[in-house]
Amino acid sequence: METLVVTGALGRSGRWITDRLAEEYEVVAVDLDHPGFEVDARENVDFRAADLMEMGEVADLVADIDPDAVVHWAAIPSPTRHAGSRVFETNVQSTYNVLVAAARADSRIVWASSESAYGFAFAEEKRLPDVLPITEDHPLRPEDPYGTAKVAGEEVSKMVARKYDVSSCAIRPSWIQYPGEYNCRDIAVSGDFEAGAGNFWTYVDVRDVAELVATALENPVSGHEAVHAAAADTYLGRPTAGAAEKYWGELPDDCSLDGEESALSTAKAGDLFNWEPSYSWRDAVDETVSEPTLWE
Repeated sequence: METLVVTGALGRSGRWITDRLAEEYEVVAVDLDHPGFEVDARENVDFRAADLMEMGEVADLVADIDPDAVVHWAAIPSPTRHAGSRVFETNVQSTYNVLVAAARADSRIVWASSESAYGFAFAEEKRLPDVLPITEDHPLRPEDPYGTAKVAGEEVSKMVARKYDVSSCAIRPSWIQYPGEYNCRDIAVSGDFEAGAGNFWTYVDVRDVAELVATALENPVSGHEAVHAAAADTYLGRPTAGAAEKYWGELPDDCSLDGEESALSTAKAGDLFNWEPSYSWRDAVDETVSEPTLWE
């Protein structure tokens, strides 16, 4: 059985990813704090505490474990809860430290970039993309520290792929939702189009994200690649192009959206990994699913 390191393993989405990967791998779950020596970890999971801002600490940890792969999921997940300088510094430095340490250990890499790299979500003025649906080769034009940090992280990903000849897959998730707790639907019910216009009303179920991570690990890319993680539809319950045209008053010249199709294309993930999203708000919004527990 292969060994993985998962950073940010005790975070909200990190727990779901760790739980999914522990079905097939020995997972070393890394976070800033240890859950405690008294806890009884679930099968195939062990815990380590590490400050990912400290390169020596990260390098020592990865070298000691010598993992087959590293999943880097730790980050400050938004530019709105901390000073911008802290968001940028933390997310860039930790990504550099983890990806370089992983590459030096010849570990394949899967890590969390973001749809925010495009710059739409936190832009001062909401703007249309060049094309709909958005593909991974769309220009990245962030205006905020979080999105800019993700762009910098993708440059680090390209660098380690070139220098160390490793596989590094950057996953750009949309707004992650949890079964039975689809906060995105509050926007749809309110009818406040502006609230969700920054990411074009896209979302993704955390279980689909976890499955994409697992699939990307099983099918290493050549060099660096970026892929979207998004549901097949939007959460509005109405045609996407019509909603965009109502909000902006126009559509990009290159628009091929069909019905309630997501504004983020997942065709590339389908081509590379044979992955497609399985969950929609229509079913998941009222689901009763227990949060994964990594210890007893």
